[in-house]
Amino acid sequence: MTSTLPFTTLLSRDAGETLIDQIARSVAARIDDKLLRGGARMPSIRQFAAAHAVSAFTVVASYDKLVARGYLESRRGAGFFVRERSPLNTGERSAAPAAGAFASEAAAAGPRRPLDVVWLIRHMFNASPTQQAPGSGVLPADWLDGPGIANALRGVGRQHASLLLNYGAPQGFLPLRQQLQRKLAELEIDAGPGQVVTTVGVTQALDLVAREFTRPGDTIFVDDPAWYLMFGSFAALGARVVGIPRLADGPDLVQLAQLAALHKPKLYIINSVLHNPTSTSLSAAKAFQVLRLAEEHGFTIVEDDIYCDLHPGPAVQPATRIAALDQLQRVIYLGGFSKSMAANLRVGFIATSPEWAQRLADRKMLATLTSSDIAERVVYKILSEGLYRKHLDRIRARLDTVRTRTVRQMEKVGLKVGVAPTAGMFVWADAGVDTSVLTERAMATGLLLAPGSLFSPNQLPSTKMRLNVAAMQEPTVWEFLQREIGKG
Repeated sequence: MTSTLPFTTLLSRDAGETLIDQIARSVAARIDDKLLRGGARMPSIRQFAAAHAVSAFTVVASYDKLVARGYLESRRGAGFFVRERSPLNTGERSAAPAAGAFASEAAAAGPRRPLDVVWLIRHMFNASPTQQAPGSGVLPADWLDGPGIANALRGVGRQHASLLLNYGAPQGFLPLRQQLQRKLAELEIDAGPGQVVTTVGVTQALDLVAREFTRPGDTIFVDDPAWYLMFGSFAALGARVVGIPRLADGPDLVQLAQLAALHKPKLYIINSVLHNPTSTSLSAAKAFQVLRLAEEHGFTIVEDDIYCDLHPGPAVQPATRIAALDQLQRVIYLGGFSKSMAANLRVGFIATSPEWAQRLADRKMLATLTSSDIAERVVYKILSEGLYRKHLDRIRARLDTVRTRTVRQMEKVGLKVGVAPTAGMFVWADAGVDTSVLTERAMATGLLLAPGSLFSPNQLPSTKMRLNVAAMQEPTVWEFLQREIGKG
């Protein structure tokens, strides 16, 4: 039986990736995800070219690349076929892994692994051109300012070559840290450049803080639900990860007090503003109480404010940051630009006391020497030239437009939204069914969901899931949801 690959409209001639690479990556992902089985015959070169409006040369080059990577085999006079997977032929492409390489290795090693954090991240990074990602944690590329970033890159490239060839400063590019001082002042957080350490995104910031302030056997509190990646990261350090139930206005204070007395945590990681995955924010009253409990029980608060720039500001909506109340005495504040500027600009930062900033800069040196000075110069140029504010205004206005419409449509197909967010990109919705099972079904149709089980450190089955309103504008997303959980 000949395979069909209906993704004509999703091949982009304007993408930074060639048509050959787009086709090869998409076919590889389908093979890895068992949507194309071993032995299946691929469409002929002429059929594929006609169906997808590309040249025969493009198809030949794509098929040849897939043969070289061990995904296809050419049979003289018969055409191209999906190669049967085995430990031998998966090993043939180990030097140059293609999309879905980890998935193929897992399949070769044994039965398919259950949904977990690694599964979701792997599929996010190996997404094919066919894949829609309503469970994604970032804005679609066409929402972001690609031309602005390209201009900033060109501007940095015109600087003296010696500035671009050496290591950066361990604590980070000084003009950027000075710019961040102004950004923090707008949030009513007083921190000089010496209190700021740049990092490779908030992910590295969390890792550095956890490594510096905890030891194996220590307890780290997280919200439940919360950003899933840190659960495995902290556990790998030997820490015990305990979830604090998150309510609409912040953590359950009764549970926080009881669990703090029981476990004596070293750290509590919290999103005060635009919590991931619910897009809710901490009330002022809760913020004061969380700080009081931290002082009473001796733990440090790590305030992850990665979605800061998607919030319209306290003049429009209430927003209380614990760091503004505490002024970085017991609070370590984290921020970054991957959600609002570009995921590929891995620039984050830590703001803390001068003593802790020095300790964390030393820890950073031991891990990576420095972060990317070039990336930090690009971010500085974007921030300092004033265009970033206009870009944020456009993003927030666009999110406001699609959020209201998308929440209404969610409810029409049977999803329940307990607290409708008023800012941010996420909605925490109840599907009424096990969303891990739903995610498996979605994956077979080229959709990537984010099941609720991944957002709890316990990872128990859940009917909840995180949906990104910016990534739900394609009809195929709604057709799937209507078919699987729709009313009537």
